[in-house]
Amino acid sequence: MTNTKASRRPPIHMIESEAESLANLAIGNDERFPEACELLLREIDRARLHKPDKIPAGIVTMMSTVEFADDAHEEGHTVQLVYPGQADIAAGKLSILTPVGAGLIGLAEGQSIIWPGRNGSERVLTIRKVSQPN
Repeated sequence: MTNTKASRRPPIHMIESEAESLANLAIGNDERFPEACELLLREIDRARLHKPDKIPAGIVTMMSTVEFADDAHEEGHTVQLVYPGQADIAAGKLSILTPVGAGLIGLAEGQSIIWPGRNGSERVLTIRKVSQPN
């Protein structure tokens, strides 16, 4: 399935303090997770940065719960985007230092992005719903 609304580089938004801590995290882990760290740094570099209280609603930030679909799993996934030490895929906690985690950060509900998959192919990730932690 090809999503004609998907973009390689849709506009994304990030919280300034998260962008800084994620950049430091990526730089510090680039030998362990080179692909994900490179993808994450590229996304941080192009993101529009906001103060925490000014981030638009419906944006994927750290600790958000995200419902998204991809080409391979039309029924979708629900995950919480977390830091590596909190990751537990069986519990639905997806590390930011995975290719998919790096692709989700900063996207808004309804946006799609064409993103590299693990095997080198491209897939379309589409954000269905974003919930912020209480």
